[in-house]
Amino acid sequence: MRHKHPDETRRHLLGGAAAAGVLAGMDALLPAWARAPLVPITGAGRSAAGPVEFDLTVARQRIDIAGKSAWAHTLNGTVPGPLLELQEGREAVLRVHNQLDEDASIHWHGILLPFAMDGVPGVTFPGIKPGETFEARFPVRQAGTYWYHSHSGLQEQTGVYGPLVIHPAAGYQEAFDRDYVVMLSDWTFEDPLAVLAKLKKQSHYYNFQDITMPEVIDGGAPAWRDWLAWAGMRMSPTDIADVTGRTYTYLMNGQHPDGNWTGLLRPGERVRLRFINGSAMSYFNVRIPGLPMTVVQADGQDVQPVQTDELQIAVAETYDVIVTPTGDRAYTVFAESMDRSGYARGTLAPRAGMVAAVPALRKRPLRTMVDMGMDHGGGHAGHGGAATAGTDSGTSGMPGMDHAAMGHPMPAAKDSSAEAMDSSKSGISDMSDMPGMDHSRHAMPGAPPPVPDHSAMDHGSHGAVRSARTGRERATPGPQVARHNADTHGVGNVAVAQVQRDRTAEPGTGLADVDHRVLVYADLHSRTPGQDSRAPERDIELHLTGHMERYMWSFDGKKLSEVTGPIEMHHGERLRIVLVNDTMMEHPIHLHGMFVELDNGAGAYRPRKHTVSVKPAERMTLLLTADEPGRWAFHCHLLYHMHMGMMRVVQVG
Repeated sequence: MRHKHPDETRRHLLGGAAAAGVLAGMDALLPAWARAPLVPITGAGRSAAGPVEFDLTVARQRIDIAGKSAWAHTLNGTVPGPLLELQEGREAVLRVHNQLDEDASIHWHGILLPFAMDGVPGVTFPGIKPGETFEARFPVRQAGTYWYHSHSGLQEQTGVYGPLVIHPAAGYQEAFDRDYVVMLSDWTFEDPLAVLAKLKKQSHYYNFQDITMPEVIDGGAPAWRDWLAWAGMRMSPTDIADVTGRTYTYLMNGQHPDGNWTGLLRPGERVRLRFINGSAMSYFNVRIPGLPMTVVQADGQDVQPVQTDELQIAVAETYDVIVTPTGDRAYTVFAESMDRSGYARGTLAPRAGMVAAVPALRKRPLRTMVDMGMDHGGGHAGHGGAATAGTDSGTSGMPGMDHAAMGHPMPAAKDSSAEAMDSSKSGISDMSDMPGMDHSRHAMPGAPPPVPDHSAMDHGSHGAVRSARTGRERATPGPQVARHNADTHGVGNVAVAQVQRDRTAEPGTGLADVDHRVLVYADLHSRTPGQDSRAPERDIELHLTGHMERYMWSFDGKKLSEVTGPIEMHHGERLRIVLVNDTMMEHPIHLHGMFVELDNGAGAYRPRKHTVSVKPAERMTLLLTADEPGRWAFHCHLLYHMHMGMMRVVQVG
């Protein structure tokens, strides 16, 4: 049987629609900023006085998007919303008008401002009632590429997001001739509440890429052992993304891939591309085949330029890159979803209508024992990041695991049709309903999971990815830096990272075996030393926790509704924040109102970020000067994870 990829089916249908002219006029539906480059602000504009004002109207209306008509929450009639261009040193006045029949809000992501202006209902203000207007007024104290989005319910998924660019008062560090925003997002025609309900009933509902019976049979005894081992641990090596191309269409500046967003240029120009991941749930691996990218900014903060061929951008992160296209040719801007279930794409070209080849989707990645934080005996743990399909996932021959007694059923061959994948029609609502799949008896509640001895395991081939900064190949995962303590965080957590690693020098999931340069966090160095050289006064350690089968997400095993109070910080205090990921998924963790310094080996030149992507089983260290008084949200930026409780409040008093 040929397994037809869901995004392939969608592309086929929309290709026919495009031929019929349905997508031919899609460019006219884009926000103005998506049809033309940003106009450079001259010296006169930079010195202008007075506030910069914008009005945003949130409304519900029917729009054309991704080749269909759908109801959406729009900002000034478009998805994404309009580009907000501010100027460092001038006051910003941003008015949000709510024309919905429900509360609304806008959070200015990554912006330094008084906490009452931050736009988080229940934390900084009560929200914007129907028919009311909220005005955010604040001095602009920074420059860079940012974005804005709703913090009310799941409105971000239905269209309430847009780009925000702040031009520096003293001009740009790196010269460029042309300037484009490239905003990535994910769109579903399903009601987001229905998506969440499906995840609660069957967490792998949208995973079309699970291990199939033909793969297990073809793989022989090692494949059977691997499959039984993963099943015994209530996990799957294909659990890369909760929501996939089964329901998502991936957009670039609001355009479906067949719409082909195009940035026009002159050959030889230095073009600045401001990548913003404004999606709800999707990581992207970004590359422009044949065109190196020089990274000059991360999360709005200038970094020492570093050239790369590919980068992974987590939800809510931004990266500014400069490229120099040459010749009378087109280049494809390719943003592949991390789980390889689909992509967004656009084109850089001298003339409208030009196209370049679109790369094929690469093989799906697989989770590894490193991702699970397993104890591997003598420290050997396979290559960093997730393996690609076809490599040994590293579970063969796990001592101490009697899989024959577990009664696991044979994996079924997958059919990508809606009928075959609809669990309500198949009669299986959850893997726990399947015969022999009652895993609750394998571990006592609150007890740490068993830690098999994997010292004799074959961990598969090692990656040969090259660092973007040094060009050196890396073939091993990051160093082990700690082991988990006895606290397993209760029923809200299904596993712990027994072995915790510094993974800042490792590539993102699915990029361990590529043959070109990949940006890693260790490549990011700030242009200037940090302003606070004090040693931290105290540590705050938080564990990222979850229970995938029940779709529960939290910090330290507790949802926001279950904690008794905020994380208290003293104004001006120097802190070390340690994030430990006890789950098998990446989590983009965002702190409102302040920037953290990522401890990535850069010393005094640690990069400043508002969002950090914490890899599975990673122990990440951040430094923070708590210099912004007020109440600030601190949460996972995977929308459904935050909605399910993976959020805390930080109070700087």
